[in-house]
Amino acid sequence: MSLTSAVPVVACWREPAAVAVRGTVVVVPGRGEHAGVYERFGRRISADGYRVWAVADPAVDTDRAEGQIRSLLPAEPGPVVLVGSDTGALFAAGLVAGGLGGVDALVLAGLPVDTGRGPAGWDDELVARTACPTHRARLDDDSGVRRGALADRVPTGWLASADPARIAVPVLGLHGAADTVSPLTGARAWYTGLARGELVTVVDGHHDALNDATHRTAAASVVQFLERLRLGADVPVIAHVETLGPHR
Repeated sequence: MSLTSAVPVVACWREPAAVAVRGTVVVVPGRGEHAGVYERFGRRISADGYRVWAVADPAVDTDRAEGQIRSLLPAEPGPVVLVGSDTGALFAAGLVAGGLGGVDALVLAGLPVDTGRGPAGWDDELVARTACPTHRARLDDDSGVRRGALADRVPTGWLASADPARIAVPVLGLHGAADTVSPLTGARAWYTGLARGELVTVVDGHHDALNDATHRTAAASVVQFLERLRLGADVPVIAHVETLGPHR
């Protein structure tokens, strides 16, 4: 991982030396997070041959985050996918809806679809963010994580910009069924407005679908989506699951 500072605004996890790069993933963090928070996700995705970058939190410095994204798009091997979490997902969706070129698909985790506030206290925020004890401890020990950030309102302008009807690229949504910050019902309604969208709901999942207790399943869903995207913009299905025998 390469970092630009002790509290990274840009991080990169590269594919193994013996593996040909299969595409690029650019992670856009959510409220209160920084690029290094996605180390576990970045290492896992890069192990499968995808180069992973993570940029600054756009809720703190919108221009810096957008500038980092725009600088990466023409320089990195495709397909290029923006992976956003929380308001990072909303920001990424807004960029693509606004006409940003060079993005082949979106992965949106814990997409917030209204201007409501999250929990105000840090202990409650940790619970709302993730059920993974390892990730909770990682956030609790990280001085670069902005505590109380989920209590910030979602920018109204970002909600207006992220118009699903204006997003033409394929979209994979990852959303916790028990997300209290962005309840699933509202998020599901947003996804129905997409031209090409899929929504994976995580049973008992919390807000940070990429760093929840089911982070392995989330990463596997992302890799499957990336592999399908490599076959074409219509994201054809590669494997069919058949249920055989008695099903209880």
